Amino acid sequence: MSTRSDEKKTTVSKTACIVFTDGSVFYGKGFGAEGTTTGEICFNTSMTGYQEIITDPSYAGQIITFTFPHIGNTGITNEDNEHQNIAAHGILVKWDPTEPSNWRSVTKLDSWLKQKRKIGIGHLDTRKLTRMIREKGAQNVAISFNKSGIFDIQDLKKKAQKFDGLLGKDLAKDVTCKKSYSWDLDVWSWGDQKLPPSQVNNKNVIAIDYGAKQNILRCLVSAGCNVTVMPADTKADEILKLNPDGLFLSNGPGDPEATGAYAVPMIRKILENSKIPIFGICLGHQMLAIALGAKTLKMKHGHHGANHPVKDLETGKVEITSMNHGFTVDASTLPKDVIETHISLFDKTNCGIRMLNRPVFSVQHHPEASPGPQDSFYLFTKFVDLM
Repeated sequence: MSTRSDEKKTTVSKTACIVFTDGSVFYGKGFGAEGTTTGEICFNTSMTGYQEIITDPSYAGQIITFTFPHIGNTGITNEDNEHQNIAAHGILVKWDPTEPSNWRSVTKLDSWLKQKRKIGIGHLDTRKLTRMIREKGAQNVAISFNKSGIFDIQDLKKKAQKFDGLLGKDLAKDVTCKKSYSWDLDVWSWGDQKLPPSQVNNKNVIAIDYGAKQNILRCLVSAGCNVTVMPADTKADEILKLNPDGLFLSNGPGDPEATGAYAVPMIRKILENSKIPIFGICLGHQMLAIALGAKTLKMKHGHHGANHPVKDLETGKVEITSMNHGFTVDASTLPKDVIETHISLFDKTNCGIRMLNRPVFSVQHHPEASPGPQDSFYLFTKFVDLM
């Protein structure tokens, strides 16, 4: 019987690397597509749902470090995509992708990333990476995968330095739909494990797509909405012409101030010319806050994970939530007719607002989960009840 000391150490070929703007280098083993790219590095603490995370359009411009070691173990299933494309620039993991064990899987993570022309790097010290991000904040990096193992580190450092980050970037325009469409699929169910039953779908809702996750649209349908999805730059007059019962502002990537250049005037015009309920999530939450007079801030390293405790300040209830954002609403700048409704119990940052005299509210976290808990699904039914 062999002991750990008797076991041979496996030598892993260094076929990929991460280079920071200060010249720090991490070497690993590449998978997916060969190539070089840049982005803002972040970490995600979710233990499940890597496919939903990778296909979340809110990760545009970012490179995701997974803190959970087993990535790839459920393979890839077409039904679990949150978007048809991958907006993230790459992924970083502890080991090689885990072999899938899932009857629904149609392909492996490695093959899928190769098909999508996205870089993955394994055999990394993801704990050290995460500590660096926590201590120094989100940083710009270059990642490269070359089977030869030959890298020009100085050139990669320059590429990382040339990447100008997410501040001031309107990335919603890169991930939004090109034209309007109807969405009628509701949430998945498995046996008796179902979300609250759907009401009669008689509420017509316009969902503005700043990078909408598909499960948000599913939850709106399950709550009783007929959903029409419209592009990010849709004008207020186009929305009002359809006489909707409610307006939904989706999640999305980038700086809310930048996307707000065209989104905020639309939201303000809706508020001025209509009394319909408005519900925003993530980027939609931030831009609604700006439209109401508040400011947003770039966070040190953001919130990315499916285990974030959020407190409802009006009920005292604590919800375990899914989060993915690098900007936050500055609650101290909210006007008098808008109150803070939710806060993060990790750092007390704002996670929700509502108007005192209007059916208008929004949250920073993701009540649709996927991946993650379903504690906050009630927000969709609240939206419908206001119509």
